[in-house]
Amino acid sequence: MLTHPQLTTRDRWRQIDAPAGPIRSLLPPPLIAGYQPPMGAVPALGQLTGSVLAELGFADDEIAALREQGVIGPVYR
Repeated sequence: MLTHPQLTTRDRWRQIDAPAGPIRSLLPPPLIAGYQPPMGAVPALGQLTGSVLAELGFADDEIAALREQGVIGPVYR
């Protein structure tokens, strides 16, 4: 797949950032005229844990307790 000529010819590859450096990523399958799908950076391990738990209704002190107990990793820096 990485070397398939149709993907290159159809301009389906994009370069995105990742914690280990830039990588090639394939655009999502649907083609919608005039719309460019967002191709954001790959988050690092644990980078979004706090914000996801907050969206699920966990309070800051609950998230801190989970970190202290080792249930989730330390705060991402």
